[in-house]
Amino acid sequence: MDFGCFNVADLREKARKRLPLGVWEYVERGTEDEHGMGRNRAALDAITMLPRVLRAVEEVDTSTTLLGEPVALPLAIAPTGGASMLWYQGDLALAKAAAKARIPFTVSSASTMNLEEIATAGGRMWFQLYLWENRALSMAVVDRAWATGCDTLFVTVDMPVQPNREYMRQNGFGTPFRLNATNLFDVLSHPRWLVGTMGRYQLHGGMPSQANLPKQMRTKVTEGAPPGGRFKQDDLDWEGLKAIRDRWPGKLVLKGLLHPEDARLAMEAGADGVVVSNHGARVFDCSPATIHALPQIVDAVGGRMQVLFDSGVRRGSDIIKALALGADGVLVGRAPLYGLAVGGEGGACRALELLRTELVRSMGMLGLRTVAEARGRQ
Repeated sequence: MDFGCFNVADLREKARKRLPLGVWEYVERGTEDEHGMGRNRAALDAITMLPRVLRAVEEVDTSTTLLGEPVALPLAIAPTGGASMLWYQGDLALAKAAAKARIPFTVSSASTMNLEEIATAGGRMWFQLYLWENRALSMAVVDRAWATGCDTLFVTVDMPVQPNREYMRQNGFGTPFRLNATNLFDVLSHPRWLVGTMGRYQLHGGMPSQANLPKQMRTKVTEGAPPGGRFKQDDLDWEGLKAIRDRWPGKLVLKGLLHPEDARLAMEAGADGVVVSNHGARVFDCSPATIHALPQIVDAVGGRMQVLFDSGVRRGSDIIKALALGADGVLVGRAPLYGLAVGGEGGACRALELLRTELVRSMGMLGLRTVAEARGRQ
């Protein structure tokens, strides 16, 4: 089903109309004055690529290997903690879409569905970790992720303190979420979301909660986090990262690097990969465009670990640009979320299919027959 959407921008516009303002702004907006979001997009738009002709591109192979396993696309779904506020059991819907596309899905530690539920989707799962105040709880969920079949742990390192998202206070959709004079009309004016998402939660067990905490500590999205269950990473350093490395038996990736020296330190700490990312410009408005940071980090690691790119991908051509600058693959966050908000699993599948189709077309236009041929190509 195409939902009348023929690019990610179409999905974005339909998602904007379906969601209440506060939910939409949580997905879409950045932090402070939001200059960083513009830099991400402008930097990607400014990159041009030189086509080659007469290259016999009747058959284009988009498959590659990410973190030791084959994938159908140089692509994975990034961790997104608010998916289940966009669609009923949104995390599961995204995981199923990823499985159908034969790409990995990254489970967020802030998910409102637990690991075991999401694993029923059947595809390859990675797990993303934010550390809680109570480190024992964090290590327990790390152990569960491995037991559930996640082969790679992503530690998000670019949010040591909480970002300044002033619009969440302005639109009345703070954390915890509660109906109030500011947001009540907005919620009531979006009946499809109210009935189709929140109404289904009320019919099937009540409001979603932070599912990866122990049962006795889980609180609904309408309640505050319990003592010990608040995210806290301002005390995390390289020694703490090494302790996680020692605990985790699978692949380890650090998400949120922009400085080449941090990439070198990540290798020393035993990481298997890094994600060059500014968190979609959602945490620090002064950060550089991610695509500008990518080449220096690729040079710093010198092929000794995998480098993934994240932040701002909206077209298949964006994927090619990241590969050309040295990335092994790309994470997408907002694009599948737009699709999810429009049509659940089917909408997320549509977002991924649009990116795949555009990737194939871009490869053909450039005379590329394999993903490997894209590396270093400009």
